Amino acid sequence: MITTPLSLFDTRTRTLMPVTINNEKCARIYSCGPTVYRDAHVGNLRTFLLSDLIVRTLAYAGFTSTLIQNITDVGHMSEDLHEDKLLAESAKRKLDPYAIARDYEDRFHKDLALIGVAPASGYPRASESIQMMQDLIVELIEKNFAYVGEDSSVYFAAQTFPTYGEISGNRLDALQPGHRYEYTDDGAKRFHADWALWKSAGNRTEMVWDSPWGPGFPGWHIECSAMSLHFLEGHVDLHLGGIDLRFPHHENERAQSNAAAGYEVVTQWVHGEHLLFEGRKMSKSAGNVVLVSDIAARGLDPLALRLSFLENRYRSQIDLTWDALTAADSTLSRWRKKLKDWGASTPTQESEATIAALIALLMNDLATADVAIELRQIERDESIPRGVRAHIFRTIDQIFALDLDRAEALVALTPEQSALLSEREAARADKDYARSDELRDQLLALKIAVKDGPGGQSYEVIS
Repeated sequence: MITTPLSLFDTRTRTLMPVTINNEKCARIYSCGPTVYRDAHVGNLRTFLLSDLIVRTLAYAGFTSTLIQNITDVGHMSEDLHEDKLLAESAKRKLDPYAIARDYEDRFHKDLALIGVAPASGYPRASESIQMMQDLIVELIEKNFAYVGEDSSVYFAAQTFPTYGEISGNRLDALQPGHRYEYTDDGAKRFHADWALWKSAGNRTEMVWDSPWGPGFPGWHIECSAMSLHFLEGHVDLHLGGIDLRFPHHENERAQSNAAAGYEVVTQWVHGEHLLFEGRKMSKSAGNVVLVSDIAARGLDPLALRLSFLENRYRSQIDLTWDALTAADSTLSRWRKKLKDWGASTPTQESEATIAALIALLMNDLATADVAIELRQIERDESIPRGVRAHIFRTIDQIFALDLDRAEALVALTPEQSALLSEREAARADKDYARSDELRDQLLALKIAVKDGPGGQSYEVIS
C-alpha cells in the first residue's frame, strides 16, 4: 500500500485521511453515475466534477487512476411513488426505454466534455451487467446475508450486518418502516429495514430479466456493489458520490459489498455537498432546473460553471446564481486575455515556490476556493513578471482544466447575423430592452450567443 500526498474527508470515519492506493500501482475509484431518464442538471454535474478533480490532482502528483462510473439504464424506482422513472419517461414520450437511455447517456457525456470533465476509464451499463448482479445475489444468499421473500423478490437481511450505519449514522433500530426507497408490500420482508436486491416483475412487462427467482429486475443498490467489485477487482480506494447518496444507497452498498467479500471493500467514502440555485433546491416543481445547455443559451461559457464550482469547497453547500455564473464567465475571458498578453511561461524559483504552495492547498482536501483566491491576487500583482504569472496559471490549469490557453476562433458572420447584432446594439443604446431580448433570441437561433457586460455587447459563435 502506498500513501499519496492528497488528503480527503472520509465520511465513514469523519476524519481527514490521506488517499492510499491498495495495489501500489493505480488508484481505484468508483463514482456513482447518472440514471439516464433525463438530462443531468448542474447539481448532478458538481459530483462528476469532483471525480475529475481528484483524478487530475492525483495525476499531477504522479499517480494514475482507474475511474469507473456506472450508467443506470435499467430504470430507477421511485418507490415512494410506485413507478419506474425510466419507464414513466418511456410511456410519456412513446419511445423504447433503451432509446431514451442511450439518448440521455450521449447527452450526459457531451455535457461532461463541455465542463472539462475527462472521460472515466469505464462506463459500465446496468443493462449489460445483469448476470454480474445475479451472481452476487446468489453469493449473498449462500452466505445467509440474503433471502427470497414471499413475493419472490430477494432481500438483504439488514440485521446480519452489524456495522450498518457507519456512513450515515442511521441505526437500524431507529429506522421507521417504509422509509424512502425501501417501501414494499407488508409481509414480504422479514425485517422492515431489509431492502430488495432483486425485485419480482409482478405486472411489469418491460425491462425484465429471467433469474433463479423468476422474472424481475435488479434493486437500486446491488448495481454499484456488483460493478465496483468486478471492475475494480475487489477493492475500492475511493468511492465518490453526492451527499444525498450516503443513505440509503451507500449504506446499503457497503453492507452488500462487505458481506460478499468478507472485508472492508472501500477505504474512503467521499461525498460532495448539495447545490442550490437562486436560494432553492433545484426541482421541476420549483421550475429552477438548470442544464449546461441553459448556460450556453445565455451566451456563457460552460466552463464558467466549472470555475463557479472550483470557487467553492466541494464539501460546502453552494447557492449558485446567474450573476455568479456571469461573473465567472467574465473572469474566464479576462484570464484568457491576460494569459495571451503575458506570453510564454517563465519557470523560475519564485514561480515554482508559488506553485508548490498552491498545490499544497489542493492536496489538503481539495481547497480549490483558496487556490482561486490566490490566483486572483497573482493576476493583479504587477510586481510578478508576466512570464512567471503565465507559468503559474498554466500549471494550475492542468488541474483546474479551464482551457485558459484556448485560442479565439475567428468565424465570419453572415450579413444577417451582422445586421441583427448591430440592430440589437442600437436597441440596447435606446434602452429598448424588449426589442433587445427579441433580437437576442433571433441571434441564438442563428447560433450567435450574445451577452452584455460593462464593456458593452459581445457575442460567441455556437458550434
